[in-house]
Amino acid sequence: MFQLLCQKSIYRAAIIYKHVARKETLLKQNPMHGTWRRSFNAEHTCLESRALPIVHHVKYICDLPENHRFPMAKFPKVLESLLRDQVITDKQVWAPKIASTELLGCVHTEEYLSNFISGKISEKDQRRTGFQWSSGLVQRCRYETGGTVLAGEIALQRGLACSTAGGTHHAFPSYGSGFCLLNDLAVAAKHLMGEATSRRKILIVDLDVHQGDGTAFIFNDEPDVFTFSVHCGKNFPVRKQQSDLDVSLEDGTEDKEFLSKVQEHLPWLLEAFQPDLVLYDSGVDPHWEDELGRLRLTDEGLYQRDLYVLQTVIKKGIPVATVIGGGYSRDIDRLARRHSIIHRAASKVWREHGL
Repeated sequence: MFQLLCQKSIYRAAIIYKHVARKETLLKQNPMHGTWRRSFNAEHTCLESRALPIVHHVKYICDLPENHRFPMAKFPKVLESLLRDQVITDKQVWAPKIASTELLGCVHTEEYLSNFISGKISEKDQRRTGFQWSSGLVQRCRYETGGTVLAGEIALQRGLACSTAGGTHHAFPSYGSGFCLLNDLAVAAKHLMGEATSRRKILIVDLDVHQGDGTAFIFNDEPDVFTFSVHCGKNFPVRKQQSDLDVSLEDGTEDKEFLSKVQEHLPWLLEAFQPDLVLYDSGVDPHWEDELGRLRLTDEGLYQRDLYVLQTVIKKGIPVATVIGGGYSRDIDRLARRHSIIHRAASKVWREHGL
């Protein structure tokens, strides 16, 4: 324990020293108030809207076999829940373009993309993903990835943006896994960090109940991306990768302890790493009712978690793009309402900070 604390102290000091000279430049060129972007990865924009940008596409879904464990129907219902409760209006809903093979190629291998798009995926690889291949599945995943990229682009200009999908953090460069076929977070991070004259630094905050093993693997040797994962230690994946910072929780962890772990680490990470953008995976599978969770968070606990993350990051002047992450239940309406917690928290933060 003493050795771990010493390593953490040294690590914090090293990061702070490395980036202290850069701090004044970042403050002077706050990307939250930028107007430099003239084009977006979007089919439909809402440039005139002053409300929180929501990213959604009707093609976030595809047909699955009856009684499939993955709750595909949740994606349109997240948007429906927000519209029905008047949290948002349709005038603030952006639609992404489909992610091109060139864009996906910044993370995934050429061979994997060719096989995935053309349907040359072995039965073994299909079982590993949990999905039977279909052209509709390919299209859905590509639009979902485009949505996360678009949310990041908007956040860099507006300060905050939320997709109604995304968080496929188990996908690796050359294969899919655990309901994840394309790693949208990694693609967005790679795309957004590399498009500026001086490379942006991206912090990925992953609070899904499962470790973001694919994302951790992809950025293992990338100094400009920091992966922070808080997850259930005895849950999928059995074989964990090494994130830049992993916090493993015991089965049955409840609201207060979960939030305390986030509060313990997020502030110093923001201060030390000084990211130009945060990508936040707000998975709701830590919920006590989740079929694949093993933790004991409540709806209120998820709301307070999301509110804390957004407020903490926004107060630092750092843009945030959010994705919904994992969540599993047969009660689709209840699940969709739970996934909309992040958008409700974001709407509150948007109003309070006058973004």
